[in-house]
Amino acid sequence: MADRTHLDTRRALLGAAAALAASPRAFAQRGYPERAITMIVPFAPGGIADLTARLVARAMGASLDQSIVVDNRPSAGGIVATTAVVNAVPDGYTLLLMSNANAVSASLFRKLPYDVTRDLAPVGTLGFFDLVLCVDSGSRFRTLPDLLAWARANPGRLNVGTIAIGSTQHLAAELFRTRAGIDALLVPYKGTPAVLTALRAGEIDLAFEILGPTLPQIAGGAVRPLAVSAARRNRVLPTVPTVQEAGVADYDVASWNALAAPAGTPATAVARLNVAIRESLSVPSVLQRLLEMGVRPQPGTPEELAILLASEIRRWRDVIRAARIEPQ
Repeated sequence: MADRTHLDTRRALLGAAAALAASPRAFAQRGYPERAITMIVPFAPGGIADLTARLVARAMGASLDQSIVVDNRPSAGGIVATTAVVNAVPDGYTLLLMSNANAVSASLFRKLPYDVTRDLAPVGTLGFFDLVLCVDSGSRFRTLPDLLAWARANPGRLNVGTIAIGSTQHLAAELFRTRAGIDALLVPYKGTPAVLTALRAGEIDLAFEILGPTLPQIAGGAVRPLAVSAARRNRVLPTVPTVQEAGVADYDVASWNALAAPAGTPATAVARLNVAIRESLSVPSVLQRLLEMGVRPQPGTPEELAILLASEIRRWRDVIRAARIEPQ
């Protein structure tokens, strides 16, 4: 069943790319691109977002007949990278790898040096990253309903581990706590390795983490997945239910990556870049690698990205306020 779903997804992506590829140059800015493009990534090298960016950048470069250079500029909330792109010449040669952090930062920081909805031109989404809710392999909790039943019978005793306060993982856990109606303690750690170490040591009962970095631990049997955060099951873990299937209504969370350019970038350049994204995500080797990393490839239009960003800003603003997280 998972193989058939995978094939159906690949055919759908190939079909979408073929339809657009029929006349991509009709939308192209004359002569664009004539030189290398820089993709500024607000994360350190080696993480799943960086790996996604590099994989897609190579494929887009082939589509555009120009190289795309990845420039890593990590910082809290992606502020350094976003500022650099906002202030760049709007000529189509500087791109930002956007993420859910851009939506969260709009409410997590008191003042930003830009308005992410006004100062960037959306290009298109690349993919979505499900989160996984997992326990130690020796945990008493076999299913998410088991864990929820125990948490409701023992208010305040369930310890949930995530990375830093304000991260997608942390806010996803806050939203889960609210939607599930449980009293649980959220414990922040510096990074994914620390969260997984704490889980295996029994310091926490449940971990919220991006699926990709957790897959080796799951495959090795060190941790056991109870649910995935998105509304649909993940192809990599087809037997693992969603949080909604496990009984928590209206819960659908995924991080995401997308590309944006400085506001004022010519529409023809944006359209050509969007075609390049679609062509890249139709390459079988790219598609397969993304799926292996736990990424759901999903190209979209600039308009769809604008809608997603606005929706995510509203959603996480409400979560941040409900959790009484003070803006930094």
